[in-house]
Amino acid sequence: MGPCMGVKRAMEMAMDAAARAGPEGVYTLGPLIHNPQAVAELEAAGVRGLSEGEIDGRVEGRKVVLRAHGVPPDLRERLASLGAMIVDATCPRVLASQKRAAAYAAKGWQVVIAGEKGHGEVTGIAGHAPGALVAGSPEEARALADRLRREAPGGARPVALIAQTTITREEYEAIRAALDESLTQLEAVDSICPCTEDRLRALTELAAEVDAIVVVGGRNSANTARLLATARALGRPAWLVETASELPAELRDYGRIGLAAGASTPERLIAEVEAALLGP
Repeated sequence: MGPCMGVKRAMEMAMDAAARAGPEGVYTLGPLIHNPQAVAELEAAGVRGLSEGEIDGRVEGRKVVLRAHGVPPDLRERLASLGAMIVDATCPRVLASQKRAAAYAAKGWQVVIAGEKGHGEVTGIAGHAPGALVAGSPEEARALADRLRREAPGGARPVALIAQTTITREEYEAIRAALDESLTQLEAVDSICPCTEDRLRALTELAAEVDAIVVVGGRNSANTARLLATARALGRPAWLVETASELPAELRDYGRIGLAAGASTPERLIAEVEAALLGP
């Protein structure tokens, strides 16, 4: 299973923008995707990453590709004010979450995001809903609900729960249930990407048929790390590798080896690891 559609779209848009820009290339705000090898390929094609602190004086008249995770609106406005030509490669599902968050906030609802604090997608969604809160676990959700009740003893505002697109169904449902225990009005938006669920479902089926599992993907990818943790939770020895050269020698001790890949892993890298596993 290769990269998800949102990641492929972002890569294609960045490559196309770089080809049109010529020798001066284009910028992305942070790494376009969480895979070091793919980022290196982009850099070779003229797609260079900039941190938020590096954009002043460097983006005027230049194309800046917004990554699949999206950005908060104030950062987008800052880029525009600095004269950047924005290429929006935000995943359509993330864009939908941003719009939902903004709509709920405009109605006076409290927006809660089920996801990882500091993750680019979560930060971008929160920027569209001033005062949004983040819950990364059922425990955090219960503490958050208690806080909302204390702050509004006469009746807390209605709460809208929006999921980071790459969390698992189990994580989301546990957070939703924890909030639902204490809040009188909760609307839960199902914004989990089917690509994430499909990978986890396929991994669960794979684990029942193999002796060990190799996950291919970037170590800086939360999605890939979640696949590795799931494989191990299913009782299978599992390793995370970014390239075929990282395959551990102890794999020789296992007869049937399963292969899984993160949502941002290029198909080329998956094929190389597969070939190495099948080789002599």
